[in-house]
Amino acid sequence: MTIRPLLRIPALLTALAASAVTGALVSCESVDDDRIPYAEVRLTFLTVGDWNIHGVKGDAADSKRYIFTSSERIPADFPYTALDRTGFGGLLLATDVLGELYVYDLACPVEARPTVRIEVAPGATEARCPQCGSTFDIYGATHGNPLTGPAADRGYALRRYHVHSGGPTEYRVITR
Repeated sequence: MTIRPLLRIPALLTALAASAVTGALVSCESVDDDRIPYAEVRLTFLTVGDWNIHGVKGDAADSKRYIFTSSERIPADFPYTALDRTGFGGLLLATDVLGELYVYDLACPVEARPTVRIEVAPGATEARCPQCGSTFDIYGATHGNPLTGPAADRGYALRRYHVHSGGPTEYRVITR
């Protein structure tokens, strides 16, 4: 009778080890993309012409910044309306290598301040925070996830927003 419980110990240890490994894999890949405070997001491109002039081109690794506050208007020639809102720190529109469109808040999730914004250098394949030095994947398979720096150490990802296409009066709309 005492041998049977002892025979189950290796099976229990194997199950426990498998559970620990699975938990470690999940937690290592978990990221927090909720660090940026809530802010309204709505940016509308009314026509395909607006998109062709002001949007990202759809080329691999293309990006553009949109900031609309009481003191800033980037790009200056974008036809912002009273309904437009560009999130907490502004918006970064980026197309990946397949031409898929992704939208991120420009605020660095480590700094979590609207004026500390990630930047994409010409020809760069990642976004970088000038304050903390963290880098983020904006064109690859892990859209918005941290690559290096304090953001990677803490698992802080960029806040992502949604893109809605189509409609009789709006070509593309970016929302929360």
